[in-house]
Amino acid sequence: MTADVAALLRAELGDRVDTSPVALESVRADKSGHAAAGTPLAVVHAASVPDVQAVMRIATATRTPVVPRGAGTGLAGGANTGGGEISLSLRGMDRLLEVRPDDLLAVVEPGILNAELNALLEPHGVWWAPDPASRAISTVGGNIATGAGGLLCAKYGVVRDAVLGVDLVLADGRLLHLGHRSVKGVTGLDLTSLVIGSEGILGVVVGATLKLRRLVAGERVTLTALFDGVRDAAAASAAVTASGIQPAVMELMDATSLAAVHRLLSLAAPPAGAAQLTIQTDGPVAAGEARAIADVLRTAGGRVQVAADDTEGEMLLAVRRALHPAMETLGTTLIEDVSVPRSALPAMFDAIARIEREYGLAIPTVAHAGDGNLHPNFVFAGPEVPDVVWAAAEDLFHAALSLGGTLTGEHGIGVLKRRWLADELGDDQWRLQREIARVFDPLGILSPGKVFAI
Repeated sequence: MTADVAALLRAELGDRVDTSPVALESVRADKSGHAAAGTPLAVVHAASVPDVQAVMRIATATRTPVVPRGAGTGLAGGANTGGGEISLSLRGMDRLLEVRPDDLLAVVEPGILNAELNALLEPHGVWWAPDPASRAISTVGGNIATGAGGLLCAKYGVVRDAVLGVDLVLADGRLLHLGHRSVKGVTGLDLTSLVIGSEGILGVVVGATLKLRRLVAGERVTLTALFDGVRDAAAASAAVTASGIQPAVMELMDATSLAAVHRLLSLAAPPAGAAQLTIQTDGPVAAGEARAIADVLRTAGGRVQVAADDTEGEMLLAVRRALHPAMETLGTTLIEDVSVPRSALPAMFDAIARIEREYGLAIPTVAHAGDGNLHPNFVFAGPEVPDVVWAAAEDLFHAALSLGGTLTGEHGIGVLKRRWLADELGDDQWRLQREIARVFDPLGILSPGKVFAI
């Protein structure tokens, strides 16, 4: 059967089908460090919508599982391809097909990178707001699959707020055009929103109509504030939110993560135990908002530094964006992702400190403090996640849920969190969601074992 499927794919797609050992090994894992078991059948490098349709028709005819994949930067194992499965790479479909500044929309293929897209849009005076820390290496299709967020989402929204429509190839090869190009559109059920964040279990996203924004006029002002501890920093971020001022960026780094980044970037060591907020305001009133935020931070005990210009401001933000490579210097990391109401950030950091003590672990944590999304990093030795780490992670997940939060704000469920999905959804909603997935994919060949355990 393996040879038959590969032969069918090659007959239809030629050299876009790769069965070399290097290619097969490369698609077993993503940035989470988790690798799927077994060896995939093939990697198909799709170059067009008909390529994707051909793969799905062959997969349906042969009952072969398919796992869509972008740049492989995910952190939940959602794009990992294992034994007996086809890895369907969309990375080569990376064109900007249309830009309409007058309508504030663009049409793109899924493999285009966030940063490349905005570089192409800038001459038109527009941009696409989702801004993950991995923007230089993450694809728009991957953003849509996971419902990604980023540094700017507190002010400008997440991917769900910035997509008007998607083109979706179903498991049997049919092509659907979901959504609309108009600002308003409520005809029928909102299947576009259903697809966003569905992690490849409903269909293969082969195109997207994106909602754009005008480039922000005025200046940007970036400032940092050091606090004696992470709880103080979390309380200060909640105070900024409560003040009614809406910064474009508000990022929090605890002492361990801040010190690790400073070492990686060869910067002077921060004060022992210090946590940092990095905040950026933008637009015509950026300077006034920055002054008001600085007052809030000083009142909360922060030691505030304001960047002299854009260049220095980007250097301050580069500290936050270097978090993931810095964590890799500490050991193997399980990078997690929970969200809580913004007022609950201090309590969530209290819970993380308790879990560190009780389980004897280091859990360096950063947060998109502007929207309550935390990324605890469980650090350990060796390639396999120890049982104690999973036990601590479970404790952390339940702590977030108890505070009115959620298991994931932007990374998705993938394979790493599927065992806890019903804890948040409840049995009835968990079953209903599985039934919806089977309407789209009756044979269960799209990303099997992802999100819902088989």
